[in-house]
Amino acid sequence: MERNESANYPGAGAGGESPFNKNQYQGRGVPPAQYWVQTHPPASPSPYVLNVENPDLLPPAYQHQAAGEGMPNDCLAAVHDKPPAYQSPMEESSQFSDKAIRQAFVRKVYLILTVQLAVTVGIICIFIYWRRLKLWIWMNPWFTYALFPAILILAIVLACCDNARRKFPLNLILLAIFTVLEGLMLGSISALFDADAVMWAIGATTFVTLGLSVFALQTKWDFTIASGILLAVVLVLMAFGILCAILRSFWLQIVYASIGTLVFSIYLVVDTQLMLGGKHRYCLNPEEYVFAALNLYLDILNIFMFILQLIGLSR
Repeated sequence: MERNESANYPGAGAGGESPFNKNQYQGRGVPPAQYWVQTHPPASPSPYVLNVENPDLLPPAYQHQAAGEGMPNDCLAAVHDKPPAYQSPMEESSQFSDKAIRQAFVRKVYLILTVQLAVTVGIICIFIYWRRLKLWIWMNPWFTYALFPAILILAIVLACCDNARRKFPLNLILLAIFTVLEGLMLGSISALFDADAVMWAIGATTFVTLGLSVFALQTKWDFTIASGILLAVVLVLMAFGILCAILRSFWLQIVYASIGTLVFSIYLVVDTQLMLGGKHRYCLNPEEYVFAALNLYLDILNIFMFILQLIGLSR
């Protein structure tokens, strides 16, 4: 039995005859139904009918909806709002981890620094209040000069040898020895001054240190970029100190002590910002907690020595 294919086409007549010849679309690659729509467009197309010639174009009714016509204001705002910026959870956890590591690093540095300063102040108090020891220092000035080479060697080892300052517990042992030797040298120097002058210098150093530390924590200025300039200033200051020792001028020594206090106060701000990191241009590795504590410790001791010199010269 022969199948009447024309009976399946839309618009077929009662006899099953198609209003168009099927040969019209053969060889064109156009299906019969699509060919019928193309050759017989409706008089008034439905707003919900898909455009056959351009399937990517939305029907008119959906175009109005996409444009937001007839929608409430809150819905219209939701349509035109941009999607929220995506942030990877890995990035958030990485930022939190870096911040937590930096905070732990700062706490460790300040804890070590507090212990160092407490030991140093204790040794200084022994030298200034123990009369026999103070008299012995007056009679044996070689003690102060003998400590200087050992302190210099330990400072070079802690500053230049990565294994020495990073390997635990070797780094803490070397830092403890350095702190004791530095305390002995400062104690022997403080024994040459009155106890009142030394305590005034300790109080002034404490005030300056706390004020500069708070300033370094709060300021938006980046002092770490001035490290190279400060190094040059320190070299000039050393040359000026040698000149003052040769000339032995009272006013030159006051100027020298004042400039030294200012320079190492700036150094304290720089080393504090190096420890804090964050938006500053340069920062220290969290593994360098011994080096960071050593920098702050030396800055504070130099400020103390210059303030003590100013107080001693004023009396």
